[in-house]
Amino acid sequence: MMHDFAVVWRERGLLISGLENTIVLSIVATGAALALGALLSTLMMSPRRGWRLAAGALVDALRCIPFLLFAYIVYYGLPSLGINLDNWKAGLTALTIYNTAYMAEIMRGAWVAQPREPIDAGYAFGFTGLRHFRRIVLPPLLLSVAPLVGNQIIQVIKDSAFLTVIALPELTQAASSIQSRHYIPFAAFITAVLLYWLLCLVVEAGIASVVRVAEARR
Repeated sequence: MMHDFAVVWRERGLLISGLENTIVLSIVATGAALALGALLSTLMMSPRRGWRLAAGALVDALRCIPFLLFAYIVYYGLPSLGINLDNWKAGLTALTIYNTAYMAEIMRGAWVAQPREPIDAGYAFGFTGLRHFRRIVLPPLLLSVAPLVGNQIIQVIKDSAFLTVIALPELTQAASSIQSRHYIPFAAFITAVLLYWLLCLVVEAGIASVVRVAEARR
C-alpha cells in the first residue's frame, strides 16, 4: 500500500497540474456564473411578465438537466450546429452556463426575501434599472447569499470532475491517468479525494470570513 502512495508521490507533478486546472476552471466558472446569474435574476424579477417567464423557464430547464449530459451536449452536440469548442472552452462553457441557473435562482430567492424599505428608498432617490440593482440591491444581496453561494462553489468544484469525459486535464483526469498507467486505483483516487476536500475546506473558510463581515455590518 505504501508503495502505491510512493508511486503517486512520484507522479505528483501530474496531480498538481490537474489540481491547478481544476482551481482555474472553478474560479473562472464561478465568477462568470455569479455575474451572469446576477443579470439573469434581474430578468426573473422584472415587472414584465414575458421576461420573467422566459428567464424562469431557462433556469428551470438547466436545473433539470444532469451536468454530465449538459457537458456532452456542449462538447459533442454543438459541433452539429457549427459551433466547435476545444475541451477547455467546452468544459468552461458547460460549467459556467449550468451554474448560472443555480446562481440566478439563489439570488432571486434572496432578492424576494430582502426588506422592501431600502429598495423603495433607492427608487425614491432616483435609482432605476441596472443602476438601482447594482447600487441598492446587489451589495446586501451578495452578503445574504454568501453561504448558499459557497455551497454552489463547492458544487462547481465537484462538477468539474465530470469533465474528465471530454479529456479535460483536471484533477480527476490526472488521477485516472496515474491509475491507468500504474494500476493503483485506491492510492490515486484517494489522493484526488483528499485534494478535492482541501479545496472545499478553503472555500468554506473563505465563505465563513464573508459571513463574519456580513454579521458585523448588521
